[in-house]
Amino acid sequence: MLKDFNFYAPTRVVFGRDSEEQLPSLLRQAGATKVLLHYGGGSARRSGLLDKVEQMLQREAISYVELGGVVPNPLLSKVVEGIALCRRENVDFILAVGGGSVIDSAKAIGYGVGYDGDVWDFWCGRAVPASCLPIGVMLTIPAAGSEMSSSCVITRDEGLLKRGVNSDLCRCRFCIMNPERTYTLPPYQTAAGATDIMMHTMERYFSRYEDMALTDALSEALLRTVKEAVFHVLARPDDYRWRSQLMWAGSLAHNDLTECGTEKDFGTHRLEHELSALFGVTHGAGLAALWGSWARYVADRHVSRFVQYAVNVMQVPADFAHPRETALAGIEATERFYRAIGMPTSIPELIGRPATDAEIRQMADKCSRGGTITVGAMEVLQQPDMEAIYRMANV
Repeated sequence: MLKDFNFYAPTRVVFGRDSEEQLPSLLRQAGATKVLLHYGGGSARRSGLLDKVEQMLQREAISYVELGGVVPNPLLSKVVEGIALCRRENVDFILAVGGGSVIDSAKAIGYGVGYDGDVWDFWCGRAVPASCLPIGVMLTIPAAGSEMSSSCVITRDEGLLKRGVNSDLCRCRFCIMNPERTYTLPPYQTAAGATDIMMHTMERYFSRYEDMALTDALSEALLRTVKEAVFHVLARPDDYRWRSQLMWAGSLAHNDLTECGTEKDFGTHRLEHELSALFGVTHGAGLAALWGSWARYVADRHVSRFVQYAVNVMQVPADFAHPRETALAGIEATERFYRAIGMPTSIPELIGRPATDAEIRQMADKCSRGGTITVGAMEVLQQPDMEAIYRMANV
């Protein structure tokens, strides 16, 4: 059985060396007259990229204002600041320079500019986005895939609630990708990004719809490529060929291509959102810390899928007489891979100590919104399931 699907990927991708030079023409094509230049910390400035962008905008007489300071797990307070700035300055286009956090912050600002209420309404389910300012991206961190996705994840400062909203309205008009801009990424961030990239496809690959052989083959090839590429770039950060594989894989993993005919689960992602909201950890590292426990919790009811993954992605020898052992070997091989690239495979490794019982209950309560919602699709998780997975990952 395969699932009917509607594939929509409208983002123009400009990929390669010196691709930044096309920024002015892309902005002109998008009709931009006043741009919000949105970015994160000081690295964008120190690298010289922001200076280059400003010079191009000035040369082309494209008016702009700036808003930096986006942090990992982007905050609602920065979004509110951006909305006010865009309204005050009559901004009609947002240019995000950075990775997923900056892009998601830009999307949230884009939603809020034309909305009269509290922009958090979209993330707590009180309203649905009806408009979004057009957005372009100059990508510097391959990981989140937000440059080609319909998703936007924001954390509310009060209560550290981390929520996601999906809408095609926020899909970016264009994305400029120069792999050279990723050379200076620290090893930990590179490894966490690769983990996030793989997980975006794994969350779609582990599906109750198993008959789309072509999508499976694409997913498996993407996962194998990222698994190989990350070792190359960790050994040689300025390897253009393998940086390119990671950068392109990040976009393909989350633009819904590997969901065609399947169904995304995203149970691990939803569990991790509460982990990174509570402890402020890197998202990709949080995924690595939880995935093995999620996989063991659900594997017995989906053995054939885990066997296919073990054999085709992790190159585990198939033991036809003992499929369950093959499935578990694939999970163990994945955790060995995580450890080999410096990622944690448990909560204590991630945060430096075990989570307390109160913290586990708090994460499960937030993830289930007080027991009122479930997460996951291949395996639907209730609040007790969420708590059980957190506890498995806490040893």
